[in-house]
Amino acid sequence: MYAPNGTAVDPSQNSTGPRAEEPAPERTEPSPAVSGPVEPPRPRGLRRWAMDTRPLRRPAYRRLWTSTIVTAVGSQLTAVAVPKQVYDITGSSAWVGAASLAGLLPLIVFALWGGAVADAVDRRTLLLITNTGIAVTSVLFWAQAAAGLDSVAVLMVLLAVQQAFWGLNAPARSASVARLVPGDELPAANALGSTVMQTGQIAGPLLAGALIPVVGLAELYLIDALALCVTVWAVYRLPALPPLGAAVARRRAGIREIVDGFRYIAGHAVLLLSFLADIVAMVLGMPRALFPQLAAETYAPYGEGFALGLLFAAIPIGAVLGGLFSGTFSRARRHGWMVIGSVVVWGVAVTGFGLSDSLWIAVAFLAVAGLADMVSMVFRGAILLSAATDEMRGRMQGVFTVVVAGGPRLADVLHGTAGSSLGPRAAVAGGGLLVVVVMLVLAAAMPALRRYRV
Repeated sequence: MYAPNGTAVDPSQNSTGPRAEEPAPERTEPSPAVSGPVEPPRPRGLRRWAMDTRPLRRPAYRRLWTSTIVTAVGSQLTAVAVPKQVYDITGSSAWVGAASLAGLLPLIVFALWGGAVADAVDRRTLLLITNTGIAVTSVLFWAQAAAGLDSVAVLMVLLAVQQAFWGLNAPARSASVARLVPGDELPAANALGSTVMQTGQIAGPLLAGALIPVVGLAELYLIDALALCVTVWAVYRLPALPPLGAAVARRRAGIREIVDGFRYIAGHAVLLLSFLADIVAMVLGMPRALFPQLAAETYAPYGEGFALGLLFAAIPIGAVLGGLFSGTFSRARRHGWMVIGSVVVWGVAVTGFGLSDSLWIAVAFLAVAGLADMVSMVFRGAILLSAATDEMRGRMQGVFTVVVAGGPRLADVLHGTAGSSLGPRAAVAGGGLLVVVVMLVLAAAMPALRRYRV
């Protein structure tokens, strides 16, 4: 982890308790990309709750973050357009689900490999190549729609290629943050990035819904492609981010390096627990698969469509609100307890949602869950970037990408099955309670996360 000046320190040498149960990470060399003005005095009063924007004073991080603003909305246009086009062609929701699964395997494979690649090459170069690949894929999406091919097979192939490029891109993008801001600003940087992504999940689908009747599906793909050109330009202006330490001599990215990443996780309990915390929260407690049934049955008096829209929007809205009032994140030092507490709050909120008869109370519980998920995301990301050495950060982010992408999909299967057997409300409430119990058991049985602080 890092002291406030950005230098690596041994997490076991602090006042929180005895030595941590994993080897101390090696010291990470400071990056010349991290530079900027002297930190101003901390805000007081209500301003201290507002989002910490210090990382935006770093020109390199500001460019990366600005590119995220553009792609957060643009990518959601394609995310809406692809299932809409598949459904228009087939009239079948089953084909929509199959198309979604077509992108999952390439995402998993290339995210794991992309993490190893990000540790072996200049991350700026990798970002340039992958962002260009994603942009070209968006142009091909536009071309097939404009040509009226009406081929689900073509859409599935293009989606698989796009997800492969994204799997290569995401670990390098996330791992680069620790080279662009000092260690004490990592929570703030993660909060800024996560808030933008969550905002895109709200604004993007709304914008797509408004634009489809006006401009059509093909133009949505084209808008996404043009937005990605802005991203490529922003990445081009980043400083070089070559490998540091042992990665300079290694410069390989094969199966052995991927396996080394998993061994590294197994040897550092705090990293392992950060992944397990997300798996517990998402697999046991993500209830989105049951939203349609709850909207049609429990909340039908409010209007099925209206209820469904509110349920899907509530978690991202809560996350955005958490990001906007994330000023206290940068002052938190017990990152492990922040993760444990936020996962427990997520579980309690999901349980409350499952027990709610009122739509508005249910939405309020989901918003609290979204806020808790934002806190968990910020501090899990900070732990991954600070507790791992630079030559391992890409692989840690690759695994993180797989966990984030795969966990909710496994939850869809689990909750869908449980909802059919037990009823949707019992399945949701039971899942939330399991999150609380399992997280507390993990925290009690493995103290590394409780002891972790900066």
